[in-house]
Amino acid sequence: MGQNVITNDFSWSKSRHEKFSGCRRAYFLHYYGSWGGWENGASEEARQLFTLKRLANRFNWAGNVVHAQIRDVLRNIQAERAVDGEGLLKRAHQLMQRDFLYSRSKSYWEEGKRRPDFTGLVEHEYDEPVAAEEWRRNWQTVEQGLRWFLDSAWIERARALKAQHWLEVDEGAQKSNFDMEGVKVFAIPDFVFRDDAGRITVVDWKTGKMRDGYQDQVVGYALYLAHRYRVAPESVRCLLVFVNQGDEVEVPVDEATVKRYRIFFEESVRSMQALLQNAALNVPVEATEFPKTDDLKECARCAFRRACGRQHVTFASLEGQGEGPRPPATEQFTASAA
Repeated sequence: MGQNVITNDFSWSKSRHEKFSGCRRAYFLHYYGSWGGWENGASEEARQLFTLKRLANRFNWAGNVVHAQIRDVLRNIQAERAVDGEGLLKRAHQLMQRDFLYSRSKSYWEEGKRRPDFTGLVEHEYDEPVAAEEWRRNWQTVEQGLRWFLDSAWIERARALKAQHWLEVDEGAQKSNFDMEGVKVFAIPDFVFRDDAGRITVVDWKTGKMRDGYQDQVVGYALYLAHRYRVAPESVRCLLVFVNQGDEVEVPVDEATVKRYRIFFEESVRSMQALLQNAALNVPVEATEFPKTDDLKECARCAFRRACGRQHVTFASLEGQGEGPRPPATEQFTASAA
């Protein structure tokens, strides 16, 4: 029997757009330079870029832990299993301790020690000076968000759902994608269900504060759900739930919103494909045609600093040069496989 061949096909997601907008060179390294880096015969450059691509920062890490624990709680409720809140918090804390030690030792570079569930932190890769209190605060963010969720009305809302009203709980990139104008689009919602009237609700959990782009993210979910469940996107109720603030924000989706999103999507795809020498095969132009950003704050949060010769750029170094303070910590929960 023949083996399945993985090809680097062009696709689109909100996270891909953000990477493209933030730095063209980082976009190239993430989606093209690192391609094939997992294979035994990969070049050393591709192997290193693939490892760097998978690193997170400590704020992303905290958000990912919160998302995973909420996902597990919801799946337990769906399966009518008991939810042990204190046990969940203990497991999450132990998981983060294990993750921290794994990352600090940089074990993600060792073939036999790579983990599919956690891939290391940029702070350790670049030996950034992070105070112990900052690491403790990271855990406190996780604990606060999880405690709010466990005490919130969402537990009873989930328990009250009929079996046929459960639709999706973080299904992943293999299922959560659709075709828009001939382009595969990834949109992976956290929680989707129907109410008693049959209306679909999509929920996106956030550990940070509201920022630009979140509304567009859930509009993308509405379009995905409209495609998958054969409903009008305007009929989908979209909720952003900020677990560390205890706030819920409903994002209205109407005909004008959908039209604006489609225009945004088309312009983004057009800009990306302008840097392909072969659009059909998704072959990019040379790396030099993808310029490095001039905004060093983008570099300070980027895993590819070494590949660009900017490995010494950190938020601490920029503050020392009068470049301004570290921006507020925000999460980025999008499809990493996109």
